[in-house]
Amino acid sequence: MALTRREFIRQMVALGFSAATAGTLFSLLACGREEARLPTPSPTSMTRRPGTPSSTATLTPTGTPLATPSSAAALTPTGTPPATPSAAATPIPTDTPPATPSPAPTPTPTATSPATPSPAPTPTPTATSPATPSPTPTDTYLAVARGESPTAMVQAVVKALGGIERFVKPGDDVIIKPNIGWGDYSYEYAATTNPEVVGALTALCLGAGAKRVRVMDNPTGATAEQAYARSGIKDAVTAAGGQMETMSDLKFREVAIPEGRDITNWPVYKDVLDTDVLINVPIAKDHSLARLTLSMKNLMGVVTNRGDFHSNLGQRIADLNSLVRPTLTVVDAVRILMDHGPSGGSLDDVKLANTIIASHDFVAADAYAATLFGLTGADIPAIRAGADMGLGTIDLRGVKVEEISV
Repeated sequence: MALTRREFIRQMVALGFSAATAGTLFSLLACGREEARLPTPSPTSMTRRPGTPSSTATLTPTGTPLATPSSAAALTPTGTPPATPSAAATPIPTDTPPATPSPAPTPTPTATSPATPSPAPTPTPTATSPATPSPTPTDTYLAVARGESPTAMVQAVVKALGGIERFVKPGDDVIIKPNIGWGDYSYEYAATTNPEVVGALTALCLGAGAKRVRVMDNPTGATAEQAYARSGIKDAVTAAGGQMETMSDLKFREVAIPEGRDITNWPVYKDVLDTDVLINVPIAKDHSLARLTLSMKNLMGVVTNRGDFHSNLGQRIADLNSLVRPTLTVVDAVRILMDHGPSGGSLDDVKLANTIIASHDFVAADAYAATLFGLTGADIPAIRAGADMGLGTIDLRGVKVEEISV
């Protein structure tokens, strides 16, 4: 039975040949005649030689042989043969269908987290001095007492500022820092703080419930024990129930001064930064380098390397005060040293002023004390620098000053 091309290819595929091979064979046998009728191939009429790929299979007749051309070029066309592409240009078909490429995997969108900023370097902890209570607008900002009794004057200025309870709470640890920098003379020479002033403050603090009251300084030219005794302060403090403390070199710590403009770190006595209450009690006196030494300059007693401190002294004093901020400042101006300070040594340089000045604002206290020498706060480099840094008030016209006679 004659077969069409389609039927021939279908049966050849059923025998295991590829459609492409069957199509080629049909064309060879039919000599290019479209829809030529050929004998029906049977399973036994031709076999595929074992091991021969289907794309190059050699057909071996087992029954009536068909005209098998030795090569495609030996066939004699009976019509116009189709153009035969060169072997190099036409790839030989195979039974295996071309692999279907797998679709590229669809990337799963990943949520992009916002960049996490690196943490800022942790700054070295900065020790802070005790907080200073600020007055209300109706409170006395600065108190000035005049009289003949140092104790009565101290009590009067503290009372005018709201009482010692404003500054000292029950259980507080209190440090009082007077000027005991010189061990050569007694307090009458106005080089060191009046002992009665220090004793009166010690008694007030203990009366308010302070856990303890320590009094200390770092003298020059004498041991602490010698200076404490010669100044008369040791006896006054002991009688009031306080303690004299010798400042140990082991307690000075290098600390940062964040607001410092000229110095940004310095060794400072650790306890004055850790205490609950710090009361600064300077004596008002002349100073050959600082012009005057008052409360701000008095805090040089809580640092080491003081020789290095004297470069740009006014600004460095202000820098130190930006870190060490007393709770209360009480300026002793009972006797003031008018010349040859800071050590003095002659009673001719001493003036009896019988005045005590007190405030929570050390800049204001020093600015007022400067007037006792015929100066203003702006005349003193340290006071001027402190005001410029915003550490206190230099213009006293805008604050309430209470003046008391006792």
